Amino acid sequence: MSHPVRLGVVMDPIEDIKPQKDSTLAMLIAAQKKGWELHYLEMRDLYLRDGVPMGKLAPLEVHSDLKRWFSRGEAVVRPLGDLDVILMRKDPPFDMEYIYATYILDRAEVAGVFVVNRPQGLRDMNEKVYTAWFPDCCAATLITRDMSDMEAFQREHGKVVCKPLDGMGGRSIFVVEAGDKNSQVIFETLTAYGNRYAIVQRYLPEIVTGGDSRVILVDGEPVPFALARIPTSTDNRGNLAAGATGVARPLNARDRWLAGQIGPKLREQGMIFVGLDVIGDYVTEINVTSPTGIREIDKQCGTDIGGLLMSAIERRLAKAVG
Repeated sequence: MSHPVRLGVVMDPIEDIKPQKDSTLAMLIAAQKKGWELHYLEMRDLYLRDGVPMGKLAPLEVHSDLKRWFSRGEAVVRPLGDLDVILMRKDPPFDMEYIYATYILDRAEVAGVFVVNRPQGLRDMNEKVYTAWFPDCCAATLITRDMSDMEAFQREHGKVVCKPLDGMGGRSIFVVEAGDKNSQVIFETLTAYGNRYAIVQRYLPEIVTGGDSRVILVDGEPVPFALARIPTSTDNRGNLAAGATGVARPLNARDRWLAGQIGPKLREQGMIFVGLDVIGDYVTEINVTSPTGIREIDKQCGTDIGGLLMSAIERRLAKAVG
């Protein structure tokens, strides 16, 4: 490649991020260290004209200064095909607008851009439903609209976790114990009286002591440390957004086995940066949209996960050219 790698990032407004915690910023700092050229977009800056994917690309510089973490130039309209790589780092909600954006990124892929993660995978791999492709890696799980089936599942397992399929950051997660008089109303709420799918999983008590661990896969390979998110004593949820504490720990043998079952399939499908949520011995979610947690691991373990990702992208680009 005769020019520096041109990387575009599609993200939420960069002025609103928390720079000390933001994984996308860590990725951009790693790319800039390699001498790559950075371009910033929000979803509204993507469009199609006669089938050609276009973007309003603003030149971007990033800094480690927590008070001034970026400098952005004037946006210029350019074909997305001028870029070598696009990082799709827009946070959920995963709604129709998000899906429309992935269609535009599909066209960028056709134009020769390497999109991370692959747009088709972003559409196909719902973070909760996609666990069904790896049943040996997961605790007992039911995905249904039927409230009576949810009730029967709860009776079978005693204590269960119920979630909407489109939730993030710990929103609307309920832990329901046997005999809980609220269980019926929870099932009604999550399924909108049987009109919407929801997920019910066997409760994993290991969350109390071991937390909900984020295992990060870079091009199918696990980073050697996981981020265990330990719930507060007053909450069941292992989500940093819900107040959990992030404690990095080395991967154990079971983490590596889970990564070995799931990582190669994701790599084949162009999912280069993925977060597995692991409680005890089981994967509860496979996060593909904009997984986070790398700043906490880097800070506690001295890793450079953004650098690992950029090196993986570099190898993919070299392979494509070769």
